[in-house]
Amino acid sequence: MRGSRPHVGPPEPDSVWEDEDLARVDWDGAVLERVTFVDCRFDDAQLAELVTRRCVFERCVLTGVALAGSSHDGTAFLSCRFDRARLFDVRWTGCKLTGSQFPGATMRPMTSVDSDWSYASLRGADLSGVDLSGQKLREADLTDADLTGADLTRADLRHARLQTTRLRGADLRGADTDGVNWRGFDLTGVRVDVLQAVSFARAHGALVD
Repeated sequence: MRGSRPHVGPPEPDSVWEDEDLARVDWDGAVLERVTFVDCRFDDAQLAELVTRRCVFERCVLTGVALAGSSHDGTAFLSCRFDRARLFDVRWTGCKLTGSQFPGATMRPMTSVDSDWSYASLRGADLSGVDLSGQKLREADLTDADLTGADLTRADLRHARLQTTRLRGADLRGADTDGVNWRGFDLTGVRVDVLQAVSFARAHGALVD
């Protein structure tokens, strides 16, 4: 790995960066197009209002990164770590965040449109009031997450982990909940459709004809 390069400028389109230490770089307001980062570190980087278009971040570490107000279109963050990242007011459009982890990250408010959060670890994340309608959250770990008042209509929640998830006021209607452990969380105050209500009742021993 090369030494830290905090004063390096934003990369050119279609470039590939691998095993780079980009800790504390200041790319506030930069625009990145079709750039690929593999095994790079962005510890405490300043990336506020960054714009990415069809970029790839693979196995990158973004500990303490400031991404507030940034916008990402068609970008993939694959198996990345966002420890303590500041992600408020981020807009994800058509993005893949599969397998990424967000311990201690500030994630609200945020906008997610047509994005894939499958296999992501969102344990303990505060996503209260966030619109996640239609998003892919297949096998996502939402253990202890706060989804109070969140919109999860039509979301793909197949085999998602919802143990001790706070869901009061959330809307699950139309979501694909196949493989969800209905015994693992409290549905008090949660809006569900008829099929979900039947699954919940059966999981708790009711005989539904």
